[in-house]
Order: sequence, then structure tokens, then C-alpha cells
Amino acid sequence: MKLAYWMYAGPAHIGTLRVASSFKNVHAIMHAPLGDDYFNVMRSMLERERDFTPVTASIVDRHVLARGSQEKVVDNITRKDKEERPDLIVLTPTCTSSILQEDLQNFVDRASITSNSDVILADVNHYRVNELQAADRTLEQVIRYYLEKARKQGTLDQSITKEPSANIIGIFTLGFHNQHDCRELKRLLQDLNIKVNKIIPEGGSVKDIQNLPKAWFNLVPYREVGLMTAIYLEKNFGMPYISTTPMGIVDTAECIRQIQKNVNNLISNKNKIFNYESYIDQQTRFISQAAWFSRSIDCQNLTGKKAVVFGDATHAASMTKILAREMGIRVSCTGTYCKHDAEWFKEQVQGFCDEILITDDHTEVGDMIARIEPSAIFGTQMERHIGKRLDIPCGVISSPVHIQNFPLGYRPFLGYEGTNQIADLVYNSFTLGMEDHLLEIFGGHDTKEVITKSLSTDTDLTWNYESQLELNKIPGFVRGKIKRNTEKFARQNNITNITVEIMYAAKEALSA
Repeated sequence: MKLAYWMYAGPAHIGTLRVASSFKNVHAIMHAPLGDDYFNVMRSMLERERDFTPVTASIVDRHVLARGSQEKVVDNITRKDKEERPDLIVLTPTCTSSILQEDLQNFVDRASITSNSDVILADVNHYRVNELQAADRTLEQVIRYYLEKARKQGTLDQSITKEPSANIIGIFTLGFHNQHDCRELKRLLQDLNIKVNKIIPEGGSVKDIQNLPKAWFNLVPYREVGLMTAIYLEKNFGMPYISTTPMGIVDTAECIRQIQKNVNNLISNKNKIFNYESYIDQQTRFISQAAWFSRSIDCQNLTGKKAVVFGDATHAASMTKILAREMGIRVSCTGTYCKHDAEWFKEQVQGFCDEILITDDHTEVGDMIARIEPSAIFGTQMERHIGKRLDIPCGVISSPVHIQNFPLGYRPFLGYEGTNQIADLVYNSFTLGMEDHLLEIFGGHDTKEVITKSLSTDTDLTWNYESQLELNKIPGFVRGKIKRNTEKFARQNNITNITVEIMYAAKEALSA
């Protein structure tokens, strides 16, 4: 895990805390120095929930370093057991506890003797995995712990429900539009006459985990979290899972067809075979406006425009396919920071883009965007900041996100309502020609002086008054590109004062 002032995926303990705090009546204890407990502030600020985040920091201080951590950690576990009476306490290791080489499993074993709660140590190597990988592993560990516990106690009932049902796995706190997507998935399953058995981990109880095998199949909307759990349930309980993300017209239909296949394989009365083709047709033509919009003159104006996509594997892959095959927009480059899922990502986007970038270094992404100069970016909050500097609009489609990406209104990205939200996001993210035209006609924003944004961090370049006037005459949708090309020409020729003559010289050099 490299240190950076911008990170796409945080340290492993954040992923463990996100899973633990998503369950009902589960408490997490983080063994870390003061300052690493920012998760409590982050979650309460972004999710804006009324309840306190159920995470306690067991602070590593000078007294701990002198005497050892065992007494303090065990005391914190037993104290929270008495105060909160949780069903489960998860002890979360951190980089600090790993550096100190503390035997946290021994602490858990000692605390379990006197605690009424179940106590487990998150089985995560904090040097090898990031936030998303840790969340996936922690969720699978909790599910496995309680299913094996129920099997040992003889309370595990593996008989499936009478009517078709599904578990939704991977909805959890601080996820990108996860709550909205969950509502849309529940509505979708209801339309298909499929009951929701359990939603794990968000809002679920560890006591109900033993009922997971009752569902006919598992639905994993995001690859980042839930896939390990689904694979475990398939291997040990024979439960099929669907991991096709229902994002966009094509993949939503494909997801529904996979649901149809799994339900029909398990249905006992073959005279009641499910067929969802009419539902897909109805939703595509009348509920989703995206299919109609992609054929409209508004969307056709975007045909051939260049876009860059970057984010987690799930959202970046889905957005690339939506832009390329559903809206006719050229994806010059697509990429993901989920390097552990690089092979799957490359397989998904092959043929839908010009190039692929797999990196967790935001500077590489910024350099790529500056080189390509797309008409719009679809990425994380990191790419939004890059776009602001380069004067390129950006639609946020993936974590990491800011508070504005936790809207109070209903904005799912999955299902048929999600297709409408995505179409709006795409259309509104491009700088529209008519908008620029009207600004030119009515004199911009009635400013008396010419104001130009600086797209460079260098302070050695100055534009004189005449060159600024000339720059302001250029249409807005290419002004940023002209400015960058002129500044690039000036630096190459060791010029610090940009005049109108330098602008024309730069233009001639570029055309040569």
C-alpha cells in the first residue's frame, strides 16, 4: 500500500469497518493510533444517518507501546460487550498492529471467554489487500462463521423457499448509490415475482445469516464486494449466483435472462416456466427512456465525441459499454484502479474502447486525460478535480466519492430507472454546442474584463491584454484546447509572455 495524498481505494481496515458497520447490532473495534479513527467522521458525514457509527478505536499510544496491547484490547472488547450487547464484535487489525506484530487472535480468544457476544478477528492481510478486497474477504468470513456455527448447532435449514427468492449480496455503507440501487433491485425482483430473501450486509442481522441458503439464487450487483461470498455459497450449498451488473439496457436484459434461466432450472412444476421477454420489451420501450433517447437527435449530436472512463471495475466496465454500444460515443480510453480484477476488466471492455489503463496512480490518469483531451470524462471525484483543472466536464460514476454523490433524492444507476439516470448524466456532462452558441451571442456573463481560467500550475507564463481578447473570441468548446496548445508551444520555445503573434505561431506549428 503506497502512501499518497489521493487514493482510489483506502487501507484494508476501512473495508472491514464498512462491512461490520453495515450489519445490525455488530460492533467493530479498531486497534490503531489516534487519527486512524476518521472512519467514524467520514461515515456519519456522508451517509447522514441518525445513529452513531458502531466503531470504537482502541488507541495505540505510548503506554501501549511500553506495556503491550493485550490488556487494553481485551478490556475494550469486554466493555463494549456489556455496554452495547452486540451480536458480534469484530476486531479490526491495522497496519500499526501488523508492524507491532501483535497476536490479536490471542486477544480475541481471551475476550471470548467472558463475552456474551461472538468475537472474531478480521482475517485480512493489511499489507497485501486494499479497502475493497478487505471488505469482500470480511463479508465472506462473517457469512462462513455463522453458517458453520449453525451447522454445528444443528439449526441450519437448507430447504429452499416455496416460491422463487433471491439474496442481494454486496449492498453496504459508503457504496456509490448503493441504497438507491438496492431499492431498484428490489422493485425489479418484485416485478419478476421473485421475493427478496435477505439483503447482506446492509441492514441485515448476523442471526439471519443461517437463512441465506433458503434462497433460490444470489444476486451480486457489484464485483468489488460480495463475489467471494457468492462463490463460497455456491461451493458449499450449491447456490447459483448472478454477477452480471444490471446497468444499461443491454446488461439489464442479460441479467434478467440469467435470473430466468436459474429460476426455471430449479422450478419443480415445469408447466409454470417463467418467461420475462415481454417484461424486458415493455420496460425497454416504455419505462426506460434511454433506448428512445439514444435514437433522438439530441443523442446523435454526441455521436463520435470522445470520452474517457475511469473508476472501479464494475462501474467503469458498464459505463464503457453503455457509451460505446448504446449511445454511439467513442471511448478513447477506459480504465480501473482495481488492479486485482484487471483480467476480467480487460475482457469486458475489449472492442469498446481505443485503449485501456489499469493503475491506482491518479497522476497517470491525469496525464492520460490531458493527452487525449476528451469532450467529457466519466470517473470518480479524482477525475472530476482533474476535469476542473483542464476545463473538461466530468460525470461521477464510481467511488471514491464526495457528499454530493449521496443524494437525498432517488438516483439509482441499476435497473431500468438507472438507465434514465445514466442517460441524463451522460447528456448533461457534455458541453453542448447550443449552450456555447448562446453564450457567444449574449456576450458570455456580461463581464467587462476578459477572464480566462488558468489550466496550468506553472506561473512563468503570462497572457497580455490583446492575446486574452483574441482568446476570448474563440468558441468556448475549443478555447481550453487552444490555450493549452499555445502554452505548450511557448514553453517549448522558452517564451514567457504570450502575445497574439505567439498564438498564430503556435497555430501554424500545430498545423505543420
